[in-house]
Amino acid sequence: MKEILQYNFLQNTVQSWLIALGIGMLMLTALRIIQSLVIKRIRALTARTQTNFDDFIISTIGRSVMPMLYVLAIYSSMQYLTLSEKANRIAHVVVMVICTFYVLRIISSFIVYIFQRSLVKQDNEQRKKQSRGILLIIQVLIWVAGFLFLIDNLGYNITTLVAGLGIGGIAIALAAQTILGDLFSYLVIFFDKPFQIGDFIIMDDKLGTVEYIGIKTTRIRTLSGEQLVCSNTDLTNSRVHNYKKMKERRVVFSFRVVYGTAAEKIKRIPAMVKQIVGEFTDTRFDRAHFKTFAESSLEFEVVFYVLSPDYNMYMDRQQSINLRIYEQFEQEGISFALPAQRIFMGSSN
Repeated sequence: MKEILQYNFLQNTVQSWLIALGIGMLMLTALRIIQSLVIKRIRALTARTQTNFDDFIISTIGRSVMPMLYVLAIYSSMQYLTLSEKANRIAHVVVMVICTFYVLRIISSFIVYIFQRSLVKQDNEQRKKQSRGILLIIQVLIWVAGFLFLIDNLGYNITTLVAGLGIGGIAIALAAQTILGDLFSYLVIFFDKPFQIGDFIIMDDKLGTVEYIGIKTTRIRTLSGEQLVCSNTDLTNSRVHNYKKMKERRVVFSFRVVYGTAAEKIKRIPAMVKQIVGEFTDTRFDRAHFKTFAESSLEFEVVFYVLSPDYNMYMDRQQSINLRIYEQFEQEGISFALPAQRIFMGSSN
């Protein structure tokens, strides 16, 4: 029996092989017990909680951490053996590749989880579609960085490779700077959210409803019916008025009455307007004032709020208020002023 244990096989005795096998089996059994008992019980507890972050952690441990620990356990048990330099090198490379794969998988899963959580809170299907392109770009960058990290840790000189990628990246950036500018502007629009699909916006002299936000362009349906295609860079560089964000609409308008109107009637006009605006439940009166003596009229200014951002409602209320003012002035005998001039002519004497 002792002779069998001391028999040399692949530069190691049978006893060394059995010890390494025993260490490996012991570590694998321990990990299996942890996975089947401890993690299983923790998963049952996390299923009762309201948050799903703990579910994500347990799922990540089961999908990525435990397989990586199995590989490390096997690799650790092999350290008891005396292997050739080539065999050690192969085992080291295999372990590095597997561990790098699972670490990158964990990082990628975490980023996807963060994105999905933020989109679930918004409950916006369009933003979910938009996020796919961003997630693809981020995941490509993560895996490229992980690949470079792996090559560097395997002992290869990546300076030349990184320099080549840098020079190539500069050349590509110069050749496609407009496309890259629109891509970064798309990221700004996605994360900063100055507007979303369905919002009514005004950009310079262009106005309409946002229909689509792409990686390079945004499409707007104008009031006249045609589709306006704008680059994302133009949108981020412009002053954009987003009327979807409006909670209420402030309205300022003025009217003029003729000179010669009795002072008592002039004094009553602000109160008349206040009463008229107060007749509507979806408006809030702010002020009404005799503003100025104009060249040919007495000018009044009125400010009120429509308690809705809807443009049609605003126009309906403005029309109703105008009609009521007209009716009230007609009953009071107050005349609106027209632009006019008086010219006095006389003889040269």
